[in-house]
Amino acid sequence: WVMVKLRGPGAASVDGWIWFLSYLSAFLFLIVALRWFRKRLMWALRNRLIVTYVFIGVIPVVLLIGLGLLMLYLFVGQFATYVASSDLQMEIRRLDAVNERLASEIATALRDGKPITPDILKNASASEEAFPNRVVTAWFKGKAYILASRDERPNASVPPLPIVEPKKSDDIIATLAIDDSGANLRAARRLKVGNEPLVVISSVPLDRQLMAKVAERIGVVSMEPFQRKENKQPTKGKKLTISGSNEELDLEQQTDGTGRPRNVESPMPLPQPANRFDREVTFLATVSALEWDAGNPATVLMVVHTRPSLMYERLFRTVGQFVNAVLYAVAAVAIFFGIIELIALIIGVRLTRTITASIYKLYQATQHVNAGDFSHRIDVTSKDQLAALETSFNSMTENIQKLLLEQKEKQRMENELSIAQEVQAQLFPTGVFDIESLELYGFCKPARTVSGDYYDFVPLGPDQLALAVGDISGKGISAALLMASIHSAVRAYSLERVPMIAAAGVGHGGSFALTKSEEPSFEDISPSLLCTMLNRQVFESTASARYATMFLGVYDGASHKLTYCNAGHLPPIIMAADGSVRRMEVGGSVIGLLPGLSYEEAEVTLRPGDLFIAYSDGLSEPENEFGEFGEERLLQLIRENQHLPLQRISDLAVAAVKDWIGGEEQPDDITIVLARLR
Repeated sequence: WVMVKLRGPGAASVDGWIWFLSYLSAFLFLIVALRWFRKRLMWALRNRLIVTYVFIGVIPVVLLIGLGLLMLYLFVGQFATYVASSDLQMEIRRLDAVNERLASEIATALRDGKPITPDILKNASASEEAFPNRVVTAWFKGKAYILASRDERPNASVPPLPIVEPKKSDDIIATLAIDDSGANLRAARRLKVGNEPLVVISSVPLDRQLMAKVAERIGVVSMEPFQRKENKQPTKGKKLTISGSNEELDLEQQTDGTGRPRNVESPMPLPQPANRFDREVTFLATVSALEWDAGNPATVLMVVHTRPSLMYERLFRTVGQFVNAVLYAVAAVAIFFGIIELIALIIGVRLTRTITASIYKLYQATQHVNAGDFSHRIDVTSKDQLAALETSFNSMTENIQKLLLEQKEKQRMENELSIAQEVQAQLFPTGVFDIESLELYGFCKPARTVSGDYYDFVPLGPDQLALAVGDISGKGISAALLMASIHSAVRAYSLERVPMIAAAGVGHGGSFALTKSEEPSFEDISPSLLCTMLNRQVFESTASARYATMFLGVYDGASHKLTYCNAGHLPPIIMAADGSVRRMEVGGSVIGLLPGLSYEEAEVTLRPGDLFIAYSDGLSEPENEFGEFGEERLLQLIRENQHLPLQRISDLAVAAVKDWIGGEEQPDDITIVLARLR
């Protein structure tokens, strides 16, 4: 960023806009960076788990360690300042005790009429060994008596008001005093000698020698007055007469030579660290003091430089050898927690690698599947839920691969069935098939792609034909193949016009052959003989469970006679114009089920208005919740519409059956053949 400071009337406004746009650009850049981070780095599950582990496992540990270090720092610093303050207060109390004995001795001497002289210090046993730099001053009847001083001057001004003008007989002050000479340990005591007050003040400068005693086994301690009251009471004009001299001392001129408070620091340097973790700890604290001249409270800043090892030794020095045991126990607990955290880290990393490896393998597998490769398999190496998921994925792709193969096979079979359907459609007569005296119509609707039902019209002359209606057991391809075989046999036998003289040999299981050289006549074709021959052929060429029902009829237009044989098929019906019916039941059992069967045939004459009806069980046996559609319902429908064209009658019958079964799948092939005399 390059910022140009503009000058001129509008410079401030332009600078404001520049800063605003800069902040806005930085904010937008941050948003873009976060989106990139989320889209790129956070897309991978591995990175998400790492970030999750950092937030759940690492950050709390770091925070706990930081909190522990902070608590250790606060404890060491607070303990060090507490020890230093306590030692300082102990020195003040010792000074106050010495000053008390001295004040008592001076008061006793004055009551005995003796003068105030330095010899009183010896009489009071106030040895200078405890405080070699102390200054002792006594005030009595407006005079100052210097009992101990290096410069023969009192280093304390007129005592504060509580001492000069007491509210009780005895007043005591023992504190850290701040005046123009700096910081001092000061003890002041007021006693009544007669009617005159006696004030005795002992002062010890807070110098390096005294700070060395305070900082012993702590470190480095420094003190500095930093709060001086501005409402200091003036002492201008106050004079102090020194005993034994006519000199008067101006209290305002009493300074340390620089006019500023002195900073005091212990002379001994900070000891060397016990180990690499024994870092220096610096802590601040405040010590209450008294501005001696004004009598106002003040504050002294105490700065302590120490080490944890010093405070540990100071804290546990009374425990003796047990200190090392405590230290070793703390170290053992820390090592134990560290080992647990390391084990948790290793377990977390291993679990993360396991999860991400499984997800990566699943992702690669989905890419193979997306490319159409269903043969890809995941190498399962574990026994957990992810491994079960990988196994399920392998099973799914294997099943999909099988389904695709089955689909291909099904498609192939459907193509073959479509071809078979086209071929079979060519076997059925199409449309209205008419001869001179008879109108015919046939319809077959397969339940599946190909049909097992069969019907055919075989012309034998200008006004003659063979009529066949059959129903093959079963459905699908096998039934369609048997239907095609029977269709071929019926046409072959009908068109070759097998003579009746061969019937005996066939009926008794023997063989036969055509012996006439000339073409047989129409009267030589026998429906019963055709059924016998078909029974033998189907029985010998198919499985034992395969059979077919068959109705074969031969119609002669000259005589309007229909010769027929019914081999187990539903009996066709001849419905007269008045609605009465005749059933064609003569014949025998189904063909192809038993060997060596013989069949009978019968003859009926068609009258004008008669309607021939042949059908399969797929037209009469479909069911719904009310039962079967039934033959009576079918006949009633045809009876009501028998004057309509044959195709229309067929369409109505098939539509009625569809309505009967509703949305259900067609259960069986539907076949209907209609014929009506012209």
